[in-house]
Amino acid sequence: MSWLIAALRSLAFYVLFYGGSVLLVTASVVAVTAKPGWLRGIVGRWGRWHLWCVEKVLGIKVVLDGTLPEGPVLIAVKHEAFFEAIDTPRLFAFPAVFAKQELFRIPGWGYSALVYGLIPVAREEGAKTLRQMLATAKERVEQGRPLVIFPEGTRVPVGTRPPLQAGFAGLYKLLRLPVVPIAVDSGRLYHAVVKRPGRITYKVGETIPAGLPREEVEARVHAAINALNG
Repeated sequence: MSWLIAALRSLAFYVLFYGGSVLLVTASVVAVTAKPGWLRGIVGRWGRWHLWCVEKVLGIKVVLDGTLPEGPVLIAVKHEAFFEAIDTPRLFAFPAVFAKQELFRIPGWGYSALVYGLIPVAREEGAKTLRQMLATAKERVEQGRPLVIFPEGTRVPVGTRPPLQAGFAGLYKLLRLPVVPIAVDSGRLYHAVVKRPGRITYKVGETIPAGLPREEVEARVHAAINALNG
């Protein structure tokens, strides 16, 4: 019976959240062409709508353990499910997120994401593209925005601790920003077709200063983002 209830709640979640997302993505496309200033509010509303659907429809409580940073820092987040990617604009103040290039090819959404200020990551491209990515990141820093990165490079299965992608250390060195690592245990509940009630926790780690050797910063970030991965 509990599985059936969870299945019905999950179905309701898909209908409500994705139905609302279609409306909000449409609104974002309109905003980009008519009122670009509205885009930030629309994206934030999308994140809050997602949280409402997660907590009220699925019965998953979202808990924050620690204090979130403000201003230009490099925030490194564990990535177990689509949950934290959607939640990012709600969780942080106007974040600039490093996102894979393929996402920007989605009609409507892709252009809105560029206008909002997401940073495309072209993993297989050459030095020119990498320089452009770094220049864009520095622009976002000058605007006072936090940068958000998933340093393992992609979503990883629950319980795994893959090494950080090489590009993370390069960005850390070149941007000269402190790093705030954040663990999240979303995969167990959210990365399933039938999503059961429970709790998802964000655990904010100790701020890591800029300028550390590569081995040290990678080790500290890796340990912190896996703090809930017991």
